[in-house]
Amino acid sequence: MSNHPALVGIVPRKNLWPKIQKERWYHIPVESAPKNAPLVEYLAFYFPKVFGKEYQYKVSYYAEVSKVGVVKRIELFPEEPEHKKAGEEYFQFHLGSIEELPKPIPSKRWRRIVHIPTSREKLFNAEEINDLYDTSPLEEKMHEEMKRRKIEAERQVYIKVGRKFFCLDFGIFCRKGNIDLECDGEKYHILPEALTSDRQRNNQLTSCGWSVLRFSGKEIFHSIGDCFKVIEKKIDNLGGFTQAIQLPVKAGIL
Repeated sequence: MSNHPALVGIVPRKNLWPKIQKERWYHIPVESAPKNAPLVEYLAFYFPKVFGKEYQYKVSYYAEVSKVGVVKRIELFPEEPEHKKAGEEYFQFHLGSIEELPKPIPSKRWRRIVHIPTSREKLFNAEEINDLYDTSPLEEKMHEEMKRRKIEAERQVYIKVGRKFFCLDFGIFCRKGNIDLECDGEKYHILPEALTSDRQRNNQLTSCGWSVLRFSGKEIFHSIGDCFKVIEKKIDNLGGFTQAIQLPVKAGIL
């Protein structure tokens, strides 16, 4: 993991951006915050569709974080005392000067974003959204190999199946169906409760037409070529990649 942890946060409403720029703070619920939130040194901003063509689906600005605190939402928005989350705890990131990134980081598939744990280094070097994720070494190795093989995949995407949302390590979207590609860490996925959860998850996704491919850490680190023989064959069987998509995620994050 990076020595300079960073976070990409969404600016969901146009009226929030002037407030962030003027007061120089940003907030996210403690309950749904990424694990690196208390340690974040840099914060960047992703703009959704409501911001129009110039800014939508891009990370364009960032700021250094001077302090991270925990406050109730009512303290941040005293003018909204009746808000349903008024009493809930939020991380408040106090920001330095808000600057433009040297080059914007676009989302190639116009996907919606929740929060992306990343690093300062990735903010300045990422070519597109999927390059930002600072996750497990397994996922990093898989992502780099997919880029080398020119396989289009979206990292950490939320898919709704029935009333449930599932976060996929990688979603590969093909003409005749979609692929959920999972990187299984050895320690967690050998636990009985994890095996049960994985099986139930696989069943729900496959019942809705998803193909689920799982690879262990040992397979990824020691025989990644064999992994990609399976992946590439499945992509071919599903007719190759689709064009741009739009993916739903959980609403009401702020």
